[in-house]
Amino acid sequence: MDTPTQNPRANSTRDNSSSRGGDRKPGGRRGGSSFGRPKPEFDQKIINIRRVTRVVAGGRRFSFSVALIAGDKKGAIGLGLGKAGDTALAINKAVRNAKKNMVRLKLTKTMSIPHELSAKFSSSSVRLLPNKGRGLVAGSVIRDVIKISGMRDITGKIVSNSKNKLNNAKAVMAALMPISEKHAKLVMDLPVVVIDGKEVVVPADTEEVKS
Repeated sequence: MDTPTQNPRANSTRDNSSSRGGDRKPGGRRGGSSFGRPKPEFDQKIINIRRVTRVVAGGRRFSFSVALIAGDKKGAIGLGLGKAGDTALAINKAVRNAKKNMVRLKLTKTMSIPHELSAKFSSSSVRLLPNKGRGLVAGSVIRDVIKISGMRDITGKIVSNSKNKLNNAKAVMAALMPISEKHAKLVMDLPVVVIDGKEVVVPADTEEVKS
């Protein structure tokens, strides 16, 4: 009885595949660092991204415009805009701009707003109302802003018919202005004393030295 002949090419292919598979680590990963990416300082949410065109002498130049909100879910929120030829660069610019414009909200103990707020920006009008125990009742960009800032028990409504997300977000930020303050205090606001020819910033809680 004849024995079936084996294909040497198939054997070599099987050996190569087994050798490649042996280099892999358990879990389907091929090595690399075991440490994950560092957690960002602020949570981000892109609310609008669009391609814009600028007409120049040589033709048209295309770039991307990004609008996003950033917050720490502990009462800090900021709106930022960025424009660049690449999407990643535009997002980085928007993040830096959002950190620059970030404000700290004066919320209640339950992380809600103390009273009703409303504002109008361009053709957008919004209203924010506290609702104890009902949770977050809002949609569109209002919901994104409230979630990123960490607020709770709030009802939000877009009063106007505007569908522009950027204008709606700016209207929400304008409505929050009465209960907001700058996120980072400027060092220049603190008193400065010159000691031995060097300027030293005096902390606010430092007691005066009696002469």
